[in-house]
Amino acid sequence: MLKSIWRSRGLQLVLGTLLAWYLRLARWTSRVEIDAPALAVAEGEMPFILAMWHGQHFMVPFLQKPDYRFAVLISRHGDGEVNAIAASHFGIKLVRGSGAQRGDQIRKRGGSQALRAMLAALKSGQSMALTADVPKVARVVGPGIVMLARLSGRPIVPIAIVSNRRLIARSWDHACIGLPFGHCAVRFGVPIFVARDADQAALDDVRHRLEETLDDIHRLAYAQVGASDPGANRPEVAAARAAARAAGAARTSLPA
Repeated sequence: MLKSIWRSRGLQLVLGTLLAWYLRLARWTSRVEIDAPALAVAEGEMPFILAMWHGQHFMVPFLQKPDYRFAVLISRHGDGEVNAIAASHFGIKLVRGSGAQRGDQIRKRGGSQALRAMLAALKSGQSMALTADVPKVARVVGPGIVMLARLSGRPIVPIAIVSNRRLIARSWDHACIGLPFGHCAVRFGVPIFVARDADQAALDDVRHRLEETLDDIHRLAYAQVGASDPGANRPEVAAARAAARAAGAARTSLPA
């Protein structure tokens, strides 16, 4: 019963519209400090692939400008539908689907179709925004975003948008959403390019570099607003990253 109500299109439209207006309220009433030099560097690389951590992505519409051409990757489940409706209120185009750590999950979640749609968006001049980690393995960069950069030739631009006033969910990603009348900071990492002929070892290196960069800019952004990152230094993240590195080492050690 509750699941069918949650999947009701009417309810999703109401919730998505309310979320969009809530985000506008938070943006209008908050002091937002943007790393302008880093933003200028990123704008010079448009179209790019905007990379963020799961749970730290709700305030990304704060950056939308009338002359920006952006699309966002949003999953096809119920929560994703609400987010998709909210994003559309900001003029952000949608690509539906999500990635996975395991190859057998990618088709089920629409990952292959989404990859083709994102490549088409980038080719048309639209930048893509997506989370670098995949459900439900927080802060471990999945293969999809690195593959997208390799196939498209466009750079990955890491981003952190944080607030000192926020709600923190008790979820796998410790999701945060900014409250009105907060102090927000926006930080960018240096654009990361992936060579078209990158081998598996090089792709794994990019994943690790992106993890480190996202961690660094979130730490700096939270420090700027006098707060701490609720998703940082979690034992389960360290364990998941160690497992991913071990799997990567095993792949690269296999004979060609």
